[in-house]
Amino acid sequence: MTTLSTWEISFSSIFERDFSSIPSLEKFTRTNNISYLYTLDGLDWTIFALYFGLLFILAVYGLYRLRITYLFLRYHSFQPKPKAMFGEDALPRVTVQLPLFNEMYVVERLLAACASLDYPKEKLEIQVLDDSTDETQTIAKAAVDRYAAEGLDIVYLHRKDRTGFKAGALGEGLKVAKGEFILIFDADFQPKPDCIRKMIHYFTEPRVGVVQFRWSHLNADYNLLTRVQSVLLDGHFVIEHTARHRSGGFFNFNGTAGMWRREAIERSGGWQADTLAEDTDLSYRAQLLGWKFVYVLDEDVPAELPVDINAFKVQQRRWAKGYTQVALKILPRLGGLNLPLHAKIETFFHLSGNLIYPLMVVFHLLHLPVLIVRYNQGLFHLMLLDIPFLLLSTFSVTSYYFISLKELHGKRWKDLLMIYLAMSIGVGISISNAKAVLEALFGIQSGFVRTPKYAINQNEKGRSWQGKKYRRTMGWLPLLEIAMTAYFLLAIIYAIQSEIWGVLPFLSIFVIGYGYVGVASLLNGLGVKVAKPAPGGQLSPAAE
Repeated sequence: MTTLSTWEISFSSIFERDFSSIPSLEKFTRTNNISYLYTLDGLDWTIFALYFGLLFILAVYGLYRLRITYLFLRYHSFQPKPKAMFGEDALPRVTVQLPLFNEMYVVERLLAACASLDYPKEKLEIQVLDDSTDETQTIAKAAVDRYAAEGLDIVYLHRKDRTGFKAGALGEGLKVAKGEFILIFDADFQPKPDCIRKMIHYFTEPRVGVVQFRWSHLNADYNLLTRVQSVLLDGHFVIEHTARHRSGGFFNFNGTAGMWRREAIERSGGWQADTLAEDTDLSYRAQLLGWKFVYVLDEDVPAELPVDINAFKVQQRRWAKGYTQVALKILPRLGGLNLPLHAKIETFFHLSGNLIYPLMVVFHLLHLPVLIVRYNQGLFHLMLLDIPFLLLSTFSVTSYYFISLKELHGKRWKDLLMIYLAMSIGVGISISNAKAVLEALFGIQSGFVRTPKYAINQNEKGRSWQGKKYRRTMGWLPLLEIAMTAYFLLAIIYAIQSEIWGVLPFLSIFVIGYGYVGVASLLNGLGVKVAKPAPGGQLSPAAE
């Protein structure tokens, strides 16, 4: 007799099920085993071991997210206040650094906002740190000359190469900066006139090294992608930063919309370019030396969100890779430091969070094999083990985002749909982020890839950005994402035919997430030409 494997039986049954030729079928279906020819073997146990092992790890990170949410609620009323106030005549000198690379659409908006900052002109310096290789140079230089003629202390510093990328530009500017405090804005930000006056007084406490403001969004309602991004970022800035800061933990400067004490930068080793997250790297080096960071939830700096899925994925890959590089750099040092255990655990979870992306992809791929083994072996009772873990992970994410949105906008039940979509798209970018994490783990170096912006805000919904420069090429990842969509559609068909209804809500997240990210990446990438090296060896904006 030829023995059939569980996989041959299962895949043939997805589209056609006829077991009349199998003798004694009734006897074996009564024992919940679809085939009397098959018994549980080592492959099945391996699949279950991997599945439940990965599910446990993901649940642990879900539990950590719940803890962060709990800390936010517990310390919600502990709002930071400056210890004292500088007198008007005693206000310190501040240097505003504006690192740029090929930002022709937003540079004038940025400079106009910085020129309107409400701070004594004699104590304010603005540095335009421009590494651009395109028209941005001309636009920025003309704007700097115009504001300088109006009496503003503003300088244009251009580098012919991007050595050290953003970290290198900030370091070069710091060498000639006049201020004892350094305020940094990326090109897509639009600071409010009073932001310096609201930041500076926290530095009356000598140990304060950084003051970080919350990011808000100029174009959150522009399209579905920007709405989802606003949910994702609000969770980070409302829940995580607030919880860590107010509970006495470490948190990171976000690269922009924050002010540094110059001494803190210099004593902590300065800007270093050995990771793609130079802001997080310096943040932890400074805090491990004893510098205090302050996060102000109630003050914000508006910024533009990426409107193109490929640009969004580039941004997420850079953050995932950069955080992983920082984890590899910082975490090995923790053992020898005299820190409380809870601080070490918090730092581990914060910096290692992106390491779960490769595990997530493997976990996703295990769903269909687990369904097949369960159906053929009648092991539905094992769902009593994984359903609590899945519910823990789902509840931790849902509560995390719902509370952050409630904090900013009040209770809006429509936000539940956006949370569901945010979870789906978070799943959809897992392959892209997993690739970035693996590159970091294997020491594969790459340049600092900036996120293109187009000066789009909420009132310009009909404005087309697709004919502009800086659009991203799609690469080959969308093909994998679409393949994953097909894979999970197959899993849904199998679950329906096998009447395993409980898994359908979870499988729908994978179909929507991978489907949206893959298809949108293909559509947004159509017509983008592969860029060639520009003079001097730089890649042109489309490839960056």
